[in-house]
Amino acid sequence: MDNILYLCFFAFMAGFIDSVVGGGGLIQLPALLIFLPGASLPTIFGTGKFAGIAGTTAAMIRYVRTVKINYLAILPAAGAAFVFSFLGARALSHLDADLLKPLILLLLILVAVYTFTKKDFGSLHAPKLTASKERLYGLLIGATIGFYDGFFGPGTGSFLIFIFIGIFGFNFLAASAAAKVVNVATNLSALLYFGYKGYIMYEVAIPMAVCSIIGSQLGTRTALKRGVGFVRVLFLVVVSGIILKFAYDTYGTGGSDFTKLATSVQAWFGRKG
Repeated sequence: MDNILYLCFFAFMAGFIDSVVGGGGLIQLPALLIFLPGASLPTIFGTGKFAGIAGTTAAMIRYVRTVKINYLAILPAAGAAFVFSFLGARALSHLDADLLKPLILLLLILVAVYTFTKKDFGSLHAPKLTASKERLYGLLIGATIGFYDGFFGPGTGSFLIFIFIGIFGFNFLAASAAAKVVNVATNLSALLYFGYKGYIMYEVAIPMAVCSIIGSQLGTRTALKRGVGFVRVLFLVVVSGIILKFAYDTYGTGGSDFTKLATSVQAWFGRKG
């Protein structure tokens, strides 16, 4: 019971952060690994996805009711993300996720530097693509980010927000709303897989999901109330945290632990294929 209470707290924090700028998985997954030491790795992932998608869906619904979303661009991205998230998960049995970490670290640093130096980045909502290009780019981005989320995952929400601002011309609030729609699709794809295989601890996942929803509702309300400036600052804080985590996993002493985790996931998908 104590462990469930701790996990509920971390699910609340993950829901709050993820609803605004993404990155909630970096809070929730380590907590699950710590407080469910006897659970198998697929059960950890399945339980986390169940809790995570609850908060993400709650945030998406609130954003949809408040922020205008360009569905012509976002729905193709969500559809492609749903399919390619599953394919990304399958690719774990053939590729080494650890090889991506230096590249992802570099991309995250560039995202942070660009956002920090360009003060008006994401402050104005000024879509700059034609309708046909929005659909095409949506498909390409959904496929790419969906594959990445299924294959590796950390920072997916933050990457989506940056892309929707930089390429589509959305502001931070509109980009956060769009990112939630795509994130729900990627999480649902993985959740269906884990649920079908029976890798969800519902006695843990359900209370975590409730707390994730509460956290996401508070986070979304705060973002909508505080506006673009607040989201921009929190975005920079979260991306900086992701950068530090990636740097530690890649070049620090924590790298061995993350490598073991990635190897275990790859081996599991290979066996279950």
